[in-house]
Amino acid sequence: MNPAGLLASIPSPAQGSWSLGPIPIRAYALFIVAGIVVAVWWGGRRYVARGGRPGTIADIALWAVPFGIVGGRLYHVLSDWQLYFGPDGRGFVAALRVWDGGLGIWGAVAVGALGAWIGARRAGVALPPVADAIAPAIALAQAIGRWGNYFNQELFGSPTTLPWGLEIDVANRPTGYAEFDTFQPTFLYESLWLIGVVVVLVWADRRYQMGHGRVFALYVALYCLGRLWIEALRIDAANTILGLRLNIWTAGIVGLGALAYFLWSLRTKPGREEIVSEQDSDTVTT
Repeated sequence: MNPAGLLASIPSPAQGSWSLGPIPIRAYALFIVAGIVVAVWWGGRRYVARGGRPGTIADIALWAVPFGIVGGRLYHVLSDWQLYFGPDGRGFVAALRVWDGGLGIWGAVAVGALGAWIGARRAGVALPPVADAIAPAIALAQAIGRWGNYFNQELFGSPTTLPWGLEIDVANRPTGYAEFDTFQPTFLYESLWLIGVVVVLVWADRRYQMGHGRVFALYVALYCLGRLWIEALRIDAANTILGLRLNIWTAGIVGLGALAYFLWSLRTKPGREEIVSEQDSDTVTT
């Protein structure tokens, strides 16, 4: 328990949803939507600054966003299938309730990238410049979206007596942690880490004029690095492999893959590609 008392801690919201007449308004959904709006707006501005046509990112988002939501939910359900389909599981209907929380970033990025590829093909543009333009915006969207976990009182870390420990209602604590008052606010750690990633990406892109998907690869590598230590703090139920949480393995493997692509691209495709006007050509020259 926190010997300093509840004043030396971060209180959790009393509720995570409100009613607008018969319509429920959920904080988790609001933060996800806010992150998407910010990502499309800022990603679009960055793409235009690189020479792309205004509106292209918004057009691609019509494919990438729904694909990403489906992919994020699929990863969450498949990686924590016991919550829904195990003994006393929540059931199939609960697996569809995205607004209750549970979007795995790994599935969101992977399947969202497939949607982005489809959208880019339909728009007649190459995907790497799009990915580089949108990468910092995606990181910022994640930083915003993590605050939905705060309102849901979920995905927190181990008990702590630090002054920024997060208060969690007894009903939301895992079995065996009822006697503790405050926990590591891993949602806050990840949000702050992602803001740092945004700063690094913008600086590196301006300083080195990166192209050919390297900004996106750097985003993935840096996010995975942070996720490794943040995931190690979490105490929510999770599948493990050789004693490590599944998401730690995922972060390590994906992060190494992103780093390998970054180094390979830097060696084989130096510089930044030029985005040719879509009205004139659907190709990208180097």
